[in-house]
Amino acid sequence: MTHNNSEQIGYNLTPAQMAEMEEDVISLLQGLIQIPSVNYGEGKGDEKAAAEFCAAKLAEVGIESELIETAPNRVNVVAKIRGVDQSRPGIVVHGHLDVVPANADDWSVDPFSGLIKDGFIWGRGAVDMKDGDAMFLAVVRAWARAGFTPPRNVLLIFFADEEAGSVYGSRWLVKNRPELFENYSEAISEVGGFSVTITGGHRLYFVETAEKGIQWMKLTATGSAGHGSFINSENAVTKLTRAISRIGSHQWPQRETKTGSKFFSKIAELVGEKYDPTNPRPLLQHIGGAARMMGATVQNTANPTMLEAGYKANVIPGSASAVVDGRFLPGFENELADTVKQLAGEDAVVEVMIRDKALEVDFDGPLVQGMCAAIIAEDPEGIPVPYLMSGGTDNKALSDLGIVGYGYSPVRLPNDLDFFALFHGVDERIPVDGLIFGVRVLARFLSNC
Repeated sequence: MTHNNSEQIGYNLTPAQMAEMEEDVISLLQGLIQIPSVNYGEGKGDEKAAAEFCAAKLAEVGIESELIETAPNRVNVVAKIRGVDQSRPGIVVHGHLDVVPANADDWSVDPFSGLIKDGFIWGRGAVDMKDGDAMFLAVVRAWARAGFTPPRNVLLIFFADEEAGSVYGSRWLVKNRPELFENYSEAISEVGGFSVTITGGHRLYFVETAEKGIQWMKLTATGSAGHGSFINSENAVTKLTRAISRIGSHQWPQRETKTGSKFFSKIAELVGEKYDPTNPRPLLQHIGGAARMMGATVQNTANPTMLEAGYKANVIPGSASAVVDGRFLPGFENELADTVKQLAGEDAVVEVMIRDKALEVDFDGPLVQGMCAAIIAEDPEGIPVPYLMSGGTDNKALSDLGIVGYGYSPVRLPNDLDFFALFHGVDERIPVDGLIFGVRVLARFLSNC
């Protein structure tokens, strides 16, 4: 059934039901953080306990779910929530259950404690992305308790393995269980809808509408093996380091994207400066810690990350290799590949290890309007803007099925919090009041989308 009285406008929940949902989201996040669902990469990870936790929390309120194990202990959770209008394509609401490792010695608290301290919930996954998981769970649990039916079908998924390429998560499900996604056209997930306070005190909410593409490359140099005491003009290590030095120090040209143009134009308008499409970098000074990521979204990047050569101090090896993490802007895929090969020259051969597409969608249409309206309803001074993310999400996999994805797991942040430093960082934490703000925004949005 649906609710229409004046106390429920926007959320379709009574004030008492809203209060229960707000308490629920805090408890859910603490519970998820306390499960160390660490993904070490190379197939080594374990989301089973976290998946079972989510399934149990859904079952508590009568929502059935399916646990899909794609490899030992690599478990995904899928729940279908029936909507009012069966003629409309549904929406996918998805998070990931895995987190990156945390060295407890570096932290000021136990990284898997879920401790509430200084107004924050602390722990690995607090921002990436068990906060989103908790918010998604809290909303559908509130619906179930209230007997509310959403406007259209909702496919709620908690994926495994997002932190290591999604091989056992979204990629596996898209390839092996595509029927799950039939008649779903849009999706929301992580790293979007968070607030950033810029120069002048303007509070922007970054909604992710684009992602850079990924191209990981292996460079291999070959030469003449020999004794370390001899002169060797064909030293593979020397060749490799020449190539890597050129790539690592290359100054990539700044490029304009549709999303970047809208983002930087809005910044310029608010701070009273001019937007130069050929050089938006001066505007980065106005967005605080967000400049760390946004600075990487005006150009392609190629960062050397791994080196391997030799086996003994006095032996010149016959080959040496390196790995480069390349990220390309939407529309500039070929520029990255061609430039790296040119920079490597004759010193090294370039081999593509992993390549994944860039994404870019319009900041327009009913879904986007609904996302913006929900933010503004909770924060009338908030200004939603589209942004291009330097990394990637499970929306890349869903796009293979034609599903249009956005980053939208809202949270209001303190002005002085360096949010981006917390992703995979030490002392990861999220403000309790910001989490409550986020679940209220999501309840409003999903109840009316």
